[in-house]
Amino acid sequence: MMIEFENVTRCYARKVAVDRLTLTVPPGELFTLLGPNGAGKTTTIKMVTGLLRPTGGSVRVCGHDVVGDQRNATLAIGYVPEEPFLYDKLTGREFLEFAGQMRGLTGSLLRNRIARESEFFELADYLDDLAESYSHGMRQRLVFASAMLHDPPALVVDEPMVGLDPRSVRAVKDRLRARADAGTIVFMSTHTLAIAEEIADRIGIMDHGQLRTLCTRSELETLMASHHASLEGLFLELTNGANGKTHKAGNGAANGDSVGDLSLEQ
Repeated sequence: MMIEFENVTRCYARKVAVDRLTLTVPPGELFTLLGPNGAGKTTTIKMVTGLLRPTGGSVRVCGHDVVGDQRNATLAIGYVPEEPFLYDKLTGREFLEFAGQMRGLTGSLLRNRIARESEFFELADYLDDLAESYSHGMRQRLVFASAMLHDPPALVVDEPMVGLDPRSVRAVKDRLRARADAGTIVFMSTHTLAIAEEIADRIGIMDHGQLRTLCTRSELETLMASHHASLEGLFLELTNGANGKTHKAGNGAANGDSVGDLSLEQ
């Protein structure tokens, strides 16, 4: 029951967007993928969710290959895209009912899940309003609610805090952390360094389609201390001066990833 990338490459014509990515994210881990714009983060997310096929290698979600067994792979996922998509002429409740039914939820179970998620994301007072009247933050919260209705074993989120007010950001961070603590695989892409530093169990830094750094939070703290740098400074050093080098640290390189020391390769 893991998310697994095995030597995954994705090309667009002659451009290599993701280059030979090998990574395993186990249950109960909140994994955060960092990287500058164009690093390959969203392409990686889209391959996990089955929206893109790898050019080479394989991606599995909870044992299901996203190409060969796409239906079961996607059923195991709750997905929150960077840009929330809603049907504007549906109410929030109708959208959640539609999303739940697509996941096999019906009757009282569906009603209870809608009540649970709408209460958590403070949407209960707006559920019978048309989605076209929702602010960007409300739309994002509704998409989060829809992704969690079926209690998926894997939660995949792409830039989850975009457009959220501070109260909603705190709620989402707490919910992601709680889901991971309860055994859910949480795979999150973001360029917000502070969020990764605060809640992630492991952090990967991607640049030019390659995973440059992979480490746990404690290893990241050691790495920052050895370079006398903040996460921002380390991030800039890795993505501006990596020159194709890869750093992977200690326990952060578990589950089949290579192991290196805690010094940045020059």
